[in-house]
Amino acid sequence: MINENETEDVWDDEDPEGDVTEVAEAPVERLRMIIDKRQEPLRIDKFLVARIENATRNKIQQAIDEGYVLVNDEIVKSNYKIKPGDTIVLFETRKPESQEIIPENIPLNIIYEDEDLLLVNKPAGMVVHPGCGNYTGTMVNGLSYYLQQEHVDLENLSRVGLVHRIDKDTTGLVVIGKKAAAMNLLAAQFKKHTVHRRYIALVWGDLADDEGTIEAHIGRNLRFRKIMDAFPDGDYGKEAITHYKVLERFNYVTLVELRLETGRTHQIRVHMKYIGHPLFNDGTYGGDRIIKGTVFTRYKQFIDNCFAILTRQALHAKELGFTHPTTGEWMQFNSELPDDMQQVIEKWRSYTGGMTMQLRQKLDNT
Repeated sequence: MINENETEDVWDDEDPEGDVTEVAEAPVERLRMIIDKRQEPLRIDKFLVARIENATRNKIQQAIDEGYVLVNDEIVKSNYKIKPGDTIVLFETRKPESQEIIPENIPLNIIYEDEDLLLVNKPAGMVVHPGCGNYTGTMVNGLSYYLQQEHVDLENLSRVGLVHRIDKDTTGLVVIGKKAAAMNLLAAQFKKHTVHRRYIALVWGDLADDEGTIEAHIGRNLRFRKIMDAFPDGDYGKEAITHYKVLERFNYVTLVELRLETGRTHQIRVHMKYIGHPLFNDGTYGGDRIIKGTVFTRYKQFIDNCFAILTRQALHAKELGFTHPTTGEWMQFNSELPDDMQQVIEKWRSYTGGMTMQLRQKLDNT
């Protein structure tokens, strides 16, 4: 009477060094089923109790009330009667086995908050979630403390409401669910790729096209498991699609806008390296050395000065848009480029502008 399958854990692995991933993540799906056309109307709590081993009606009703059961990507009540064609998703309600999250009074730049969610503008150097080598001082440690002060029920909020993550040294917007139902509905939007995500990056080289799309699967490097790699043949890794658009050219580097259609570990960083334009000062993927430019000492000193200002990959999660899980309203947020990226971009404007002026003077003198 049903078509069901156990699903894989959609939380991508965290980087062993504690760097977290640029992935659209969701709580673990325990069960997904599509109701057969021969199914007669039946209360969803009764339906699930009959099909889940060791389940009680009380536990099923509690899971439904807390938003761990979705029907056609929407929250329902226990008395909802299933009908043919319905897609039912049951999320794992048990907490993942991991170290205890210690609440810490860490300042957070919260740019928006309501009863269901909040948005944090994450600075560089802050790990999002505790992991190997980073058990304290993370954004989630700070969120745990903050939400406790607001009397949010953390017992029923897995991973302190975390819906997606960005890398340790990537700056920008992260959305958090304050209720299990809101978290699950936000996570479903990330999984369906309906969330608007716009990044700004400074990359090495002068891109040939003003805009384009990068398609190459992404998976763990076959030799060095700490880093990711692109697999264009699609026989390894997961599908990954990144759209880019040139915003400004500086001869040797380019300022680009990137939109994620999928969300994989280090997707932007890996894709830009794959097409020969690694992110400026990305030490993991080869951007922390001179890729394009001259051999002159002055140029080398200019690059060293830029690296001293921007001590990380030049990547910022600038825009985030989604449908509010309760009101259904489309919400879109924007964050300004951090100071280190702005300074380096201005330095490149001045440097390449000066080069252009010198070239014109030479041509005028010939």
